[in-house]
Amino acid sequence: MEENVNVTELFGCDVFNDAVMEERLPKKVYKELKETIEEGKELSLEIADVVAHEMKEWAIEKGATHFSHWFQPMTGVTAEKHDAFITAPKENGKVLLSFSGKELIQGEPDASSFPSGGLRATFEARGYTTWDCTSPAFVRHDSAGGILCIPTAFCSYTGEALDQKTPLLRSMEAVNKQALRILRLFGNTTAKRVTPSVGAEQEYFLVDKEKWLKRKDLIYTGRTLFGAMPPKGQEMDDHYLGTIRQRVSAYMKEVNEECWKLGVAAKTQHNEVAPAQHELAPIYAPVNIAQDHNQIMMRILKKVASRHGMRCLLHEKPFAGVNGSGKHNNWSLTSDDGVNLLDPGKNPHENKMFLLVLACILKAVDEHADLLRVSAADVGNDQRLGGNEAPPAVISVFLGDQLEDVLDQILKNGEATHSIKGEKFATGVTTLPDFRKDATDRNRTSPFAFTGNKFEFRMLGSQDSLSNCNVVLNTIAAEAFEEACDRLEKAEDFDKELNALIVEYTEKHKRIIFSGNGYSKEWQEEAKRRGLPNLPTMVDAIPALTTDAAIDMFEHFKVFTKAELEARAEIQYEIYAKAINIEARTMIDMATKQIIPAVVKYTTVLAESVNQVRAAGKTYNVSVQEKLLEKTSALLAESYEALNHLAEVTAEIEKKEEGPERARYCLDVIMPAMTELRTPVDALEMIVDKEMWPMPSYGDLMFIL
Repeated sequence: MEENVNVTELFGCDVFNDAVMEERLPKKVYKELKETIEEGKELSLEIADVVAHEMKEWAIEKGATHFSHWFQPMTGVTAEKHDAFITAPKENGKVLLSFSGKELIQGEPDASSFPSGGLRATFEARGYTTWDCTSPAFVRHDSAGGILCIPTAFCSYTGEALDQKTPLLRSMEAVNKQALRILRLFGNTTAKRVTPSVGAEQEYFLVDKEKWLKRKDLIYTGRTLFGAMPPKGQEMDDHYLGTIRQRVSAYMKEVNEECWKLGVAAKTQHNEVAPAQHELAPIYAPVNIAQDHNQIMMRILKKVASRHGMRCLLHEKPFAGVNGSGKHNNWSLTSDDGVNLLDPGKNPHENKMFLLVLACILKAVDEHADLLRVSAADVGNDQRLGGNEAPPAVISVFLGDQLEDVLDQILKNGEATHSIKGEKFATGVTTLPDFRKDATDRNRTSPFAFTGNKFEFRMLGSQDSLSNCNVVLNTIAAEAFEEACDRLEKAEDFDKELNALIVEYTEKHKRIIFSGNGYSKEWQEEAKRRGLPNLPTMVDAIPALTTDAAIDMFEHFKVFTKAELEARAEIQYEIYAKAINIEARTMIDMATKQIIPAVVKYTTVLAESVNQVRAAGKTYNVSVQEKLLEKTSALLAESYEALNHLAEVTAEIEKKEEGPERARYCLDVIMPAMTELRTPVDALEMIVDKEMWPMPSYGDLMFIL
């Protein structure tokens, strides 16, 4: 029998965490490092040298031979280069192992080889990685051996952010400063820091590796570009929270252990709605650590799948016709003395600080809905949002009955006098204990839903970085908090001004509140009447990054410069066009080399069958073969025509100017041409002999594991 895992011993065993630092570092060094982490004080090179030495010694004990500045460029994935601890050989041929404070604090990767949106030219290669000491280093074990990974930010020689981490850390500083002002207004003098915390639920698909290898579309694009639905999909709702298959259970066990070793608090695992779809959710962490942990988790999900003869698909829509995958971003604001600014308490109507924070967030989301939308924009998410499986592209806020009732009272009477309480839930079964229901239900169609003591941003795609949406959430909250504090700090009558501000913000921004069915056509029409922006695609959303309002806000809080925002918009257009171009060329390749030859072979067999039966000299009925031949030939001709059209329009991509024009061409011309090809091919898959069809079907991929 397999040994039981001691989780308490396993958890964080490969992390240079606070407990390890306290044990190994001299007291003075440990104290100074803690002050740097908690208060942002500058770390001296002398202290860094001591930390680096102990970190190296610890990493070597863990089997590490190399170290790496582990960073997150604007590719959406992580990047790293490995340097051995060895020094130049001495005269006797021996080497020493060393790691200096300078090597810990600063690295120098090539900045021109990553997306920069024009911030770095090819000849301007210098870039810097710098240690994010608030996120602990860790040793990762894989085929390369042990690698000491040091979480870092990545900036250009001239100081622009070239990564996902730098703006996230900047936004954390912005919201911290303004949230502390709110706490001070309500008499809290002990809090030194307010930190955004995030718990990110990660959805993913698992498919058999051998079948995956037979699908060029999965290999090149991460999703199926062709595929007819099997007789059964998710109609029976029997996969969601169903019994986990043994092969998947073994996989999940190893994923958990790998996560725990690296300090990722993997907590909840279960089957998701679609066949072959699953979810893994961690416990909350400060948002920059949550971002690092999510990147670690995604890598582990892929790595462990390969060991088990599977492939992990993180694309938002790997299969048409069944639910896609998202990444729910549960966001809250918590002070270092334990105050959650989003906790309404037992009587929300009496909690004036919470009501102020709530009103500010309604204001922030309403005024910057377009930025929240673009923070969740990617190519795969375009196919997922609003499809009766994910929130619609229109941003709205769900508050629930209790908070909506409190706000209604405030709007009608200038204040609230009571809060709806959760009723006793009677099961009707005497042997089951009664319990109290929550004061409000949940709404899974809402993009931004209040869920007790946090907001759940549900639009994020499964392969997305957590950074973009949290940069936006932190910064728009900081802006709203700052405006409120500027007024309240000058108020002669604080309570009167506070009530007036809550009423004003609620009245002005109540249009963003919606508790109904976000999937319905009626809501789309109602949202339009309310004046809420509807940005259905990534291409529609990207301009939000460079509006005057966005530039003014981000520059004011020193999160992004105008140049950095323009660069990110350019990168987004480039990513979109390149992704669609790859998908189109993959479809052309598959149709040309696999699908059409297979269908031609099938029609040949049918034709030979008709001729052979007729040649038998008897009046056998060949109407079935003839009808199949006629239908197949018609669909083959339609496919061939659509293939030629797709090839023609794809060849024109390079003639379009890079940026909005090329991205818009891909959206308006290439995507419809791809659909025109897929439609007859999927119909052919339902006709052609399975033995002749050149790739595994949806049924093979989703149900046979």
